[in-house]
Amino acid sequence: MTAWIDIIMVTLMLANLLVLGSSRLSACTRIVAVQGVAAGVLPLLLGPQHRTMGAAVLVAITILLRGLVFPVLVFRALRVARVRREVEMYVSQPLSILLGIGLLACSCWVSSRLPLPSPAPSPLMLPVALCTALTGLLVIVSRVKAVSQVLGYLMLEIGIAVFGTAALPEQPLLVELGVLLDAFVAVFVMGIMIFHISREFDHIDTDDLDELADWTPDAEQPK
Repeated sequence: MTAWIDIIMVTLMLANLLVLGSSRLSACTRIVAVQGVAAGVLPLLLGPQHRTMGAAVLVAITILLRGLVFPVLVFRALRVARVRREVEMYVSQPLSILLGIGLLACSCWVSSRLPLPSPAPSPLMLPVALCTALTGLLVIVSRVKAVSQVLGYLMLEIGIAVFGTAALPEQPLLVELGVLLDAFVAVFVMGIMIFHISREFDHIDTDDLDELADWTPDAEQPK
């Protein structure tokens, strides 16, 4: 099963680079959905002791949420906001890819020095988990559209879930369930926020929300 885990880790890493190098929000949403499905099956690959009926049900719920429910909410937000591409970015796509490669190298160095209670099922799990979480943070801070930041949050959640599975292989389902519930609430709330931002301001550029049209710091305050 280690070979299958390694394949999933490589898939997650390639998906990170694809998200960093793509400006099409629909494509990024599908890539993150594939990441979620790939990470969702990890608990079943840790050993026969984890292949129970309860584990299979939880994995099915995880795959359903990450692979269908979350993408549907994001696509709905894209449709409401009438946006297709991330045109303006704080960090360009080529530089984002270079930063992603740098984050992978940094994650490999950090993971080799982490004291863990037990060895990870695969030597790639910790570096890829850290890199996925850091890539999610990079997407959050380097993209302008609120939808892109939601995708970055989902990548952060996937990275945390994989890291928890690697650090606590004895209880992977508890880690998945806890992180997934937080992600579901966050994405649901973010979807509502994007809808209201788009309705009030006719855009979802978070950079434009730094200024208020009817007030400036230099404006004369009423006596």
